Amino acid sequence: MSDRITTRDLRGRKGGKPIAALTAYDVSFARLFDRAGMDILLVGDSLAEMMLGYKNTIPVTMDEMLSLAAAVVRGSERAFVVADLPFLSYQASSSDAVRNAGRFLKEAGVQAVKLEGGGPVVETVRSLTSAGIPVMGHLGLQPQSEHQIGGRRHVAARTADAAQVLIQEARQLEDAGVFSLVLEKVPWQVAQRVTAAIAAPTIGIGAGPYCDGQVLIMHDLLGLGDHLKARFCPAYADLNAVITEAVARWTMDVAERRFPDLEQSFGMKEDELEKLGGNYSGAG
Repeated sequence: MSDRITTRDLRGRKGGKPIAALTAYDVSFARLFDRAGMDILLVGDSLAEMMLGYKNTIPVTMDEMLSLAAAVVRGSERAFVVADLPFLSYQASSSDAVRNAGRFLKEAGVQAVKLEGGGPVVETVRSLTSAGIPVMGHLGLQPQSEHQIGGRRHVAARTADAAQVLIQEARQLEDAGVFSLVLEKVPWQVAQRVTAAIAAPTIGIGAGPYCDGQVLIMHDLLGLGDHLKARFCPAYADLNAVITEAVARWTMDVAERRFPDLEQSFGMKEDELEKLGGNYSGAG
């Protein structure tokens, strides 16, 4: 088994070879992405929408996240696995945050957790890192706060004042111990300044080309699902079309008795068939 990528490895990529990160939610895709050379597999709370059919990320529970995070760990060998702390698993108190983050490491086997926000979240991050739990920060658009901010369509930190706040929060999160920082849907000029301001690698999603790495939702990359895709996520494949065509062809083959072929079917030995009696050859 190959050694997994570590936080030290990721920190060493600052200003060097960009980090590639992708969400994963099950064994099959985790295995494929791992073999393709992915650096980070993020078990994002986006699984609420992509896998479980919720309208947003807010309803997903710790138990739901833990189950799928464990599957991703089992399906990968090399990639660094991070799991999102879901809504209200860390906001109420630092003790809640440590307990729930600890469950991800102990029960699911992930190597780090991610949580959204700066400000009051900084001390929560400090509690987690003090307990030996690696933390990935997340600034800019914060999907768990969509009801408070009025949806997900806006770009964060578009004014100079808001950009200064974001840069300051990035520094505070680094001081609290984050090993990396996701920047979501912020102007590229702001992401560039944050990247220069902190020693921890930045990972962008809709934050331009000057971050230390990039992360996407797997469904956006692969053209999978019917959700509304952001303009910064061009599909590298069209799995919707591939899967629909394959299933439609198989359905037709079943309807017209082309599947399964007798050569692909299990049969009995002739002597056992004689004992059974009757004539079932070519029955239709």
